[in-house]
Amino acid sequence: MKASRPSEPSETLDQGVYEAIFNGVMHGRLKPGTRLQEASLCEQFGVSRTVVRQALRRLSEAQIVEIVANKGAAVATPGPRETRDVFAARRAIEGAIVREAARRIEHGDIERLKQRLRAEHDALHEQDHPRWVALAGGFHLALAELSGNAVLQRMLTELMTRCSLIVALYETPGEASCEHDEHARLVELLSLRDGNAAADEMERHLLALEARLQLPA
Repeated sequence: MKASRPSEPSETLDQGVYEAIFNGVMHGRLKPGTRLQEASLCEQFGVSRTVVRQALRRLSEAQIVEIVANKGAAVATPGPRETRDVFAARRAIEGAIVREAARRIEHGDIERLKQRLRAEHDALHEQDHPRWVALAGGFHLALAELSGNAVLQRMLTELMTRCSLIVALYETPGEASCEHDEHARLVELLSLRDGNAAADEMERHLLALEARLQLPA
């Protein structure tokens, strides 16, 4: 996004940089520890250092970026304790999400979720790991959208981005970050409008995802 229009508010320019880095982390293009050079970002987005610093400050507040005095900014590297805290928060939030989604879900929503499952299946069997990661994360965000609760959606989006960093650091080689069959069971329970059973399944799913990580002692 260019800064050529002086009348354009600085928040808009800052948001463009913010979203580009946020999405880069979310989809695994920016790995934990990646340095974020201000000069390179200014050149890439055609904005001033002030705009770049504002975006990095916001990302730091969301714990997606770490800023160290005299060293600059880098993509965050979550530790084991933060990993456990993030998964505990996800279990609480996503349990509430699927309960609400089960109450509101319609036939067309179920069909769209099944289409997502088919896309996941194809990516998995084609061994397209980046596409699989994006689809698996998108499944959880799609459930949040079905809940109709904008606050839960926003909270989960931030947590999912931090989970992308966690998986990049600690995922066991050869393991999928989410299991396709677990997603299929969630869709089946949502189609039955059984919110409590869906919440229980989501808890098992997230506990299993966390257990597949290789956290240091």
